[in-house]
Parts: sequence; structure tokens; C-alpha cells
Amino acid sequence: MVTIRPFRGIRPLPAYASKVASKPYDVLSAAEAREEAKGNPYSFLNVIKAEITLPEGSDPYGENVYTKARENLQKLMSEGILIQDDAPRLYIYRQKMGDWEQTGLVAASSIDDYFNGIIKKHEYTRPKKEKDRIDNIYALGVQPGPVFLTYRDVEDINRIIGELSKEEPLYHFKSDDEVVHSFWEISDKNIIEKLTALFKEKVAASYIADGHHRAAASAKVGQIMREKAGSYSGDEAFNYFLTVLFPASHLNIIDYNRVVRDLKGMDANEFLGRLEEKFDVSSSDGPVKPEAPHVFGLYLDGKWYRLQAKAGSFNSDDPVNRLDVSILQKNILDELLDIKDPRTDERVGFVGGIRGLEELERIVDKGSWKAAFSLYPVNIEDLMQISDEGKVMPPKSTWFEPKLRSGLILHAFREDS
Repeated sequence: MVTIRPFRGIRPLPAYASKVASKPYDVLSAAEAREEAKGNPYSFLNVIKAEITLPEGSDPYGENVYTKARENLQKLMSEGILIQDDAPRLYIYRQKMGDWEQTGLVAASSIDDYFNGIIKKHEYTRPKKEKDRIDNIYALGVQPGPVFLTYRDVEDINRIIGELSKEEPLYHFKSDDEVVHSFWEISDKNIIEKLTALFKEKVAASYIADGHHRAAASAKVGQIMREKAGSYSGDEAFNYFLTVLFPASHLNIIDYNRVVRDLKGMDANEFLGRLEEKFDVSSSDGPVKPEAPHVFGLYLDGKWYRLQAKAGSFNSDDPVNRLDVSILQKNILDELLDIKDPRTDERVGFVGGIRGLEELERIVDKGSWKAAFSLYPVNIEDLMQISDEGKVMPPKSTWFEPKLRSGLILHAFREDS
């Protein structure tokens, strides 16, 4: 069962919350982050992507970047922009994007749950990216970006969080991407005990929705701290890491689309003919946004096509093989285009559905990519089943929106932080 606990959060004063809060480190390039943080010395991008406060061209993995990150964090704290709560608390974080609303519980989750498979994963991490977050987190002495977890809905938990979030929030602001962020603190010890007990009693597992590298890095930093301590009780802060837990019914998974550089020497007619071996192919008068699983859109030479995977072209009994990203990978990218490893092959690119089908048209029409594929989003039940079975999704299978902002709450795991 899931172990969570309250913690003494480090957070911005309400007057600075909107200025501190930033997009996650991994959704912006250094150039984009530098532009986004321009003129805002309080932006948390200065901490999670500290290379933007060094001369352009600085190695983003250099030791000076992590040293600078710690300096930038300490500056925010010494100036009183960030404060630490005087007692352990839980928190509530709500985001509203258009008509979509998601409300999660901010808590410290157990690294033992991570290592023992109570916190379940659905994708591999990349060593270089993982090491970068380990170095950043260890230098800071805090976990600066929360891991996005989900769990199967529990009515009692939903009810308590629903009631608490009717109160006046500590923070309430709209970010530049039109997402409304609201944040509450839970200081009542009885409510904290009730919520932690409910997770222990009624939540069998939590699932990483977004933030596999942050989770792995935080857990491994905890391991490092255990080794340095020599002995530990389990109550130390380094045994826990920063998470926001959302009930599964609140998750908004959107499409994660693909573009390819070339058709491996085939012209458009030959490629469409080959597709008909495993797909029903029809032309479309406009953009194809798949309306159901196993339907794909194809944009090629200024035209849209609708692809319907034929029965028998995939294993419908296997939760990984029946994913649309798997069908596309096996039957098109691999077999027709010889793109074997989407993690390393530069002939394939990934475009988050938040950018819209217009973005697929734009980059193909520009000439840098030959064709684009639109996909139907992964179902949350498939994600949880795959995680439960210890299997792994293909890379770039899910895109969650809205993204959790970094800097609204930090979890310190070291006394000198």
C-alpha cells in the first residue's frame, strides 16, 4: 500500500508565486528557457536550468551549472522570496486549462515504494538525463520539481480534497499559457493523519504519469544520502521525494504524434500502397484527428489520409502491442521505414498534441520532415495495466496537460538546504 507523509514545504510568498512558478525543466530548450525567464529574476527556471544564467554556450551538464543552481536557489531564500513552513503539511494543487480541471494532493512519497514497485513505472529512463537530475537535486539539497503520480480513485480521498479546496487558496493565478493554478495548504493534523491513513489503507499503488527521470533521480539521491549517513531510521527527509498525486479520473492524456524525415526511397504512391497491406487507407478533405483507437491520420505531400489498422495486424490481447504507438512503430516505422529504435534514430521526431494538427502541417510543409502521423491518446487504464504487469511503453507514448509548474513547492531532504 502507498506511503505518503507531510513535509515542511519550501514555497514562494503568495505575492511572488506567479513570478517564481515555471514550466518543467524538460519542456524547454536552453534558448526557450532563457527567453521565458528574461526580465524575471524570480523565475524558477534559473534554478532548474541554471545554464541560462551563465554565458550562452555553457555546458548544461558542467559542474558550474549545478553550483550556480544552488546559488540561485539560496538567493531566492535569502531574499525572502521563498520561505519554509514551520511544521509539516500536505498541500493541494489544482490546475484548470479551458474546461479541464485536475486537483492533486502534494505529499512526500517513499523512495522505498519506488524501489519496491509500489510506485509503478511505464517507461525507461535515459542515463545521461537521469544523471543530470541527480546532480541538480543533490547540489540543491531539495527536490525542485514534483513527480506527477496518479492512482485509482478513492471516494473518501476525493471527498476530503474536494471539501478542502472550497476554501480560499494560498495561491491563485493564471500563467502565460492560460492555465489557472490554485494552491492550498493543509495544516490540520487530524486531516493530515486521515489522508495518510487512507492512502495506506485504500491505495494499492501509485503510477508515474509524468516525471520518470525526476522520480529515478530523487530516489537515487535518497540512496546516496542513506549511504553517507551510514545508518538511518527511515524517518529522515531523504527517504521521501516530492510528488503530486492525482486521482485517475482527473488525468488529461493527449496525443503524442510522430513525424518522419523520409519514406526510405519510396514515393508517396508506393508508400500508400504498402500501407494498404495492414491499414484501410482513405483520403480526407481535412486534418485527421483520430476519433478512436487504431485510427491514424497521415499528412503527406499536402494531403491528409485516414488509416484504420486492419484486424489481425496487431495483438489485441497484449496491452503494449495494442497501443497505437506500438502499431505505428511496428507496422510503419519499423517494417516500412526501417526506423528500429525511435529513441536514437534521428529520422523520427515527436510532436506533443498540445501543438495541434496545424503544427504537423507546418513542419512538413516547411520541408524539414516528409510526413506526419496523428494518433489517438493512450487510455489511462492501459497505462496502469502495463505498469501493473511490469511492462514498458514505447518512448513518447503519453503527453499530459497541463504540466505541473516547478517552484510552487520544494521538498528539502538535507538539513543544510
